[in-house]
Amino acid sequence: MATNYSWSDYFLMTIDFYQNEADSFFADTVDVDMSALYSKFLSRLPSGTAILDAGCGSGRDSKAFKSLGYEVTAIDASSEMVRRAAEHSGVDVRQSTFDEVTEIEAFDGIWACASLLHVPFEQLPDSMIALRNALKAGGIWYLSFKYGSGDREKDGRHFTDMNEDRFKSLLDTVGELDVLESWVTMDARPDRNEQWLNLLLRRTV
Repeated sequence: MATNYSWSDYFLMTIDFYQNEADSFFADTVDVDMSALYSKFLSRLPSGTAILDAGCGSGRDSKAFKSLGYEVTAIDASSEMVRRAAEHSGVDVRQSTFDEVTEIEAFDGIWACASLLHVPFEQLPDSMIALRNALKAGGIWYLSFKYGSGDREKDGRHFTDMNEDRFKSLLDTVGELDVLESWVTMDARPDRNEQWLNLLLRRTV
């Protein structure tokens, strides 16, 4: 969808959605069963290692990782989601965008479930490089996008959809990451009929 929006316009629009709809978003997502995705991600990580939950939303996944003995750091750009996530997960959640992450080689794993999809495609390399730099060499990164090939606005949020070819072009720009596995799933929420592109990456250097 062609618009004259800037990156900051997209950012503010999407953050406003989560600020205003925090309660309903929390209720819609906090109890979704993510165990199949956890298994794929965690099977590649040693137990007890450090995970960054990047765009943690309700805190559902941070809570699950903490309960399994992992050392969890969580971020979200919405102050309302930060508050709810911290209360739900018991993790110290900080308000931050992806490109504000400054840690260097601090995490064994990064979990970015349905979060980077709100970054416009042209801005994704900067956000992904900041996160990549926070990942240790050999570290594992899970991320997911709604399946498609364009950028769009829906119900007050920006979405960058992704298919395999589009992601390959993005990864060529970011560098230092290999795709270990990619697969398509249906939305785990019973009222949704959408496909998702799931990816597991490894930092190479």
